[in-house]
Amino acid sequence: MGSQVTLPLWLFLLILTFAAVTFASHFLFPSVRWFFRRRLEKAVARLNRRLTRPIEPFKLARRRDTIQRVLYAPEVLAAVTEHAKTEGVPEEVAFEQARRYAGEIVPGFSAFAYFGFAIRAAKWLATSLFRVRLARLDEAKLAAIPEEATVVFVMNHRSNMDYVLVTYLVAQRTTLSYAVGEWARVWPLRTLIRAMGAYFIRRKSRGELYRTVLATYVTVATRARVTQAMFPEGRLSLTGAAGEPKLGLLAYITEAAEDGTEVVFVPTALNYDRVLEDRVLIGAQSGGGFPARIRVVFRWLARRLILRVRGLTHHLGYAAVSFGDPLSLASFPGDTEALGQELMARIEAVMPVLPVPLLAAMLLEAEGPLDRATLERRWNARLRALEGAGVVLHVPRGNPAYALENALRILRDRNLLAEGPEGIAAASHETALFRFYAASITPQLAQLGDAAPATSPHPRLLPADDAAAKVPASISAETESSET
Repeated sequence: MGSQVTLPLWLFLLILTFAAVTFASHFLFPSVRWFFRRRLEKAVARLNRRLTRPIEPFKLARRRDTIQRVLYAPEVLAAVTEHAKTEGVPEEVAFEQARRYAGEIVPGFSAFAYFGFAIRAAKWLATSLFRVRLARLDEAKLAAIPEEATVVFVMNHRSNMDYVLVTYLVAQRTTLSYAVGEWARVWPLRTLIRAMGAYFIRRKSRGELYRTVLATYVTVATRARVTQAMFPEGRLSLTGAAGEPKLGLLAYITEAAEDGTEVVFVPTALNYDRVLEDRVLIGAQSGGGFPARIRVVFRWLARRLILRVRGLTHHLGYAAVSFGDPLSLASFPGDTEALGQELMARIEAVMPVLPVPLLAAMLLEAEGPLDRATLERRWNARLRALEGAGVVLHVPRGNPAYALENALRILRDRNLLAEGPEGIAAASHETALFRFYAASITPQLAQLGDAAPATSPHPRLLPADDAAAKVPASISAETESSET
């Protein structure tokens, strides 16, 4: 026992490394994990005291545990057996396929990533590019939603900025779990987005096994009261108008509620003076797909933000969000198709009317160029009519003249106007772009035939004055300071 053993240095170092790894995995790592988990639990407890709807324990569970919970659900196991029979493969192979699907879908929420980075990044990006406005919010009706209910924010899809904008605006209320398309499954976006609680969906997948795994996850999350956000249209609007709803996710959520889970939908409408992807979306109307790669969008955004930080460019315009009246699934008598139509109708009903879409619609209606006096007269008359119709209307500073000048500047900066001695008109080669923006408020303009004009000489400023008290203080102070 006392004899010496001589080893080469490389072998000694290898043994030492294995010993260190064994010690760390059996003694050090569990203690470190326990230490950080305790700190995380305390941080989450402090966050939950601040949030209107606390973070659900389901979202804080380990991702591996959630994957196992989905995989061993009876409906998934039955789908695995059926898939094996249909495809003529062993059940072990089919089960591994289901495991890959679950690993692709199930998020891994990180409270640190969400509140430590994502919210700050969303705020900075949104307010750097746009003047953000909360156009409509009924605090009393949102507060009346039962605590035990699962809340689903249902939104129209205008831009990829939708994720950023709504995440920022509801940050003081709750965390959101988005259904995200395949565009975000690129490194390093997929890691960050999954850490924010989003789950990925294959839009074109038609396999029964995949649909069962997805439906099971949505069911488990819904019954665990995870606050969700979804786009019923399923993709970005190519025309600018709200599209027809796709019923896949809605069907999964309604099926999850069959066990008595209370589900409340909150219609959410978004509108912009400038949609980042407008030309890409117009180009995709012919069915050729989206020609711009995500790195092209990132390069454009990076250049724009650099110019913005250096003070060499203006905001892109206004971005406004309206929250409609909540709709309880238990109180809705129709089927899933009727539910989808009702939700889209409620979204359209609270769509914010912004200066650029309104001016685009007016210039399209004109039979020729409008001189400045005629344009101002029609502009003021249209604002009074919209106010009389009771639509959600944002007039910057409550000043119609300033709103018109701001809209003209935005269009002029993009070389979208034809200006001459005869007056102002839409550039003839940009008609498609004007239609794209005007389409976002077509339902509001359609109401004017039955609405009596308001008697006040100037329209009421909804988001900046009447709703200022309803906007979180951080948003209100920042946006008002950026009006110049």
